[in-house]
Amino acid sequence: MKVLFLEIDMDRTWAAASIGPACLGAFIRQQGHEASLMRIPPDQSFSDIILNIEDEAPDMLALSLTSRQWLRAREVVRKVRVHLDIPVIAGGLHPTFAPEAVLASEGFDYVCLGEGEEALLEVLAFLEKGKSIVPGQIDNIGVPGASRPNLRSPFEPLDALPFMARDLLDEQNGVHHMCTQRGCPFPCTYCAARNFNDLYKGSDYGRRRSHENVVKELFEIQRNGTLNYVIFLDDTFTIDNHWVMEFCRVYGRDVGVGFSLHARVETVSLDMLTALAEAGCKHIVYGIESGSYRVRRDIMKRPVKNERFLEVFRWTKDLGILVTANYMLGLPGETVDDIRQTLELNEQLQPNDFGHFVYYPYPGTHLFETCREKGYLPDNYLELPAINRQSILNLPDLTHEEIAYFYDQFTVARERNHMKQYGKTYDRDQQKYVSEKIKESAALM
Repeated sequence: MKVLFLEIDMDRTWAAASIGPACLGAFIRQQGHEASLMRIPPDQSFSDIILNIEDEAPDMLALSLTSRQWLRAREVVRKVRVHLDIPVIAGGLHPTFAPEAVLASEGFDYVCLGEGEEALLEVLAFLEKGKSIVPGQIDNIGVPGASRPNLRSPFEPLDALPFMARDLLDEQNGVHHMCTQRGCPFPCTYCAARNFNDLYKGSDYGRRRSHENVVKELFEIQRNGTLNYVIFLDDTFTIDNHWVMEFCRVYGRDVGVGFSLHARVETVSLDMLTALAEAGCKHIVYGIESGSYRVRRDIMKRPVKNERFLEVFRWTKDLGILVTANYMLGLPGETVDDIRQTLELNEQLQPNDFGHFVYYPYPGTHLFETCREKGYLPDNYLELPAINRQSILNLPDLTHEEIAYFYDQFTVARERNHMKQYGKTYDRDQQKYVSEKIKESAALM
């Protein structure tokens, strides 16, 4: 059977597609099925989408979805199913933690909760034989009107999985994306990654590939094309000191091309960062989230001191590794003073770049439940987009205008940071734009 994965692009077409289709596509191909990918650009008409799907002639449509993609994906599927009688399955973060809402939407036949390799293979086996899937028949697979399915144990060992189907990632310029692990041990309340551990009750969801397996995949990429740079997508690459130090030895010896990763300051040491730099690490993204220790400790469950951030950023930059910081604002329980502390910490850290995002309550996270219990979610929250530029919450300590003001302040700070990094100054028109932006934002306070 042929599965066509639909990649729902949002603001623009990204350099790489979701990794879910690449993992699933490789797995089902091993068993004789076909897999292909179709991007759905933001400006593509529904008539063109339908014609392109008809040209592919798939037996099933599959979507790997985040909450940010959900509303557009729902509309695409609804209109496609009016014209085409093709079964549709959805997996990924949003369907895993909001399966009832997905199945209640027109056009979705199945959802996959959690890992999907073996579950999708079973679905295809049933459809290939012309059989319908009844509730509870396939672990991890939900159908409309039924209770949540049982979950099979997480796939082990990860080394037994085929390498990702690179043609389903749409990678460019020799930049390739890699995952070395599944699962996250940290209890952050704003992130759904930890909630996979809760989903798989009694099972150890945290697993990691061997160094040999990772390097073997990189060698295969080199044989089949160009390998110029590697982006490791693991939520926290630096979880296990022993694994990372051995990785640095093996990668630096056998691969040696530049790479980037995500880390937490709690998980690195000067020795580890030195080894990473020597192995070829060029860029690290650190999640700071808030400059307020109270917010991190009491709201986010991340009790790390600001002094630690300052120390690790200094180490990283001294080693010649570019550093990016990520921040959030507009969290439940956060105040204006807390957000000011985040801006102040950013000034002290002086990252090469930073991202700033208005908090959105993702289903499956502990903070989502907090927002629901305290009545912060509007009645129509399921219809509101997750755009990370404005808040959908009704918070007692922060107004929408205050959040918008501080979002602008972060934007201006980032613009200034870029000017400083690239040795440029504002021209007269640009200076006027920044001044007016600050003035307009201040008027909202």
